[in-house]
Amino acid sequence: MARIIGKATDRDYLEVFQRYCDNFRNATPININEKQWQRLARKTKLEKDEEAWFKYYFPNYCTSEPAAFHKAATRRLFAHAEWFEVRAWSRELAKTARAMMEICKLALTGQIHNVLVVSNTHDNAVLLMAPFKAFFEANNRVEQDYGIQKNLGQWTEDKFVLRNGCSFRALGWGESPRGTRNNEKRPDFILIDDFDTDEECRNEDTMKKKIAWMEQALIPTRSISCPTRILVNGNIIHENCMVKYLGEAKFCDKFDIVNIRNKDGKSSWPEKNSEEDIDRVLSTISYASAQKEYFNNPMDEGGVFTDLKEGKVPSLKRGLCLIYADPATSNKDVSQGSYKAIGVLLNIGLEFYIAKVKVDTMSTQHFVDALFDLYQWAKYHGAEDVHVYIENNSLQAPFYEQVLQPAIFKESQRRGVLLPVIPDTRDKKDKYTRIEGTLEPINRAGLLIFNEAEATDPDMKRLKSQFKAFSPKQKRMDGPDMVEGGVFILNQKASVLASAGIITIPRTNRKKI
Repeated sequence: MARIIGKATDRDYLEVFQRYCDNFRNATPININEKQWQRLARKTKLEKDEEAWFKYYFPNYCTSEPAAFHKAATRRLFAHAEWFEVRAWSRELAKTARAMMEICKLALTGQIHNVLVVSNTHDNAVLLMAPFKAFFEANNRVEQDYGIQKNLGQWTEDKFVLRNGCSFRALGWGESPRGTRNNEKRPDFILIDDFDTDEECRNEDTMKKKIAWMEQALIPTRSISCPTRILVNGNIIHENCMVKYLGEAKFCDKFDIVNIRNKDGKSSWPEKNSEEDIDRVLSTISYASAQKEYFNNPMDEGGVFTDLKEGKVPSLKRGLCLIYADPATSNKDVSQGSYKAIGVLLNIGLEFYIAKVKVDTMSTQHFVDALFDLYQWAKYHGAEDVHVYIENNSLQAPFYEQVLQPAIFKESQRRGVLLPVIPDTRDKKDKYTRIEGTLEPINRAGLLIFNEAEATDPDMKRLKSQFKAFSPKQKRMDGPDMVEGGVFILNQKASVLASAGIITIPRTNRKKI
């Protein structure tokens, strides 16, 4: 039975690979009468000019003049032997082809010695590596200038070694990268391409596992003492995708985001993609699909909370402030555990501010620590009579009484801080309907405001991702559910104050957090 490679069998793979080989053979005619000194002079001249080298050895790929962003990206990669770059380039901007040309030149000129080609599965990595293998095997110009590269005995679909000793290996997510040494040399170029899938990005637990594999298994295969280039290719297809995570990481040297059109609304690569062609393609797909595939702007499937407003939060003493917490009923600190959510919320007039949050999988102790930390944070930022409301419906009551209350009391004794806890025993109806009914009108009116000072905080980002993905089919609503609980109580408090003739009024000179 034929083994499956992506969506192709072994036979299909061989047919695809053969087409790559035929393409390179037909596209690279040579001058068989060229003298050796002429060949060496031409080769030396080409190696000093990356763009000329690409055009000569990849004539079938270089069918349009490169754009300025292509050239700048190549200059960065060649100038830094130690480099981590994420290229979030739109479809039709040749990010994979460009990377292949760069890697092949570095390999043939002896600047790199051990290449890992990584994708979301092993079979996709094999398919990604097929044109590399065909380039070295069937390119007439490479053979004339650098010699025959096919190394019998070390030339398989998922691993091959060039005559100069540079090795290539295909690797899929989750595979052990151990044994990727090439003699004494660890990987010094890691290409990560097509690593995100829509389904996996929608699953936060899966993305945490992929991040863990990347940081704990893949990247540590490199040498500490020898420089390594790491290049990540992809699109920002989801707020929770790997491309976005790696691009925004502190260790990333360059996060290069290039859309099909630039900031002036013109084609980013006019030498290839005309305005008329772009208009034609975009007219055949939905706005959401266009934003996702061509503008690195994923429009999550929720559709209820399409626009989330950010703004500065006033001093917490200027209005009604509370802390609301949804403890779930899990005592796990791992990705399989239920999410818990805590938020510091402020109400002034008609506006509801989300000042600071904790939204994550948490053990009971982690949850309790976060409660005290956010309470002290709120007091420090001006909150005076702030209470902590904890959801405690009939299903949660045993957990609250037997586990949570004792843990809070113990932490109160340890810190010497009495946490003013009030259980929220409201009988909550259908979660989706309740959250949509309470929060959507407020958000649509621009009155639900997320603290802009917390925009890069991982917990706030998780909360906003859950809002954007909010839909009847969405299972993870812990963050929006927490906000709804807090807003409901704040509305109740405001009604009581209004009936007593006490009204909170926003102040124009209020201190910002």
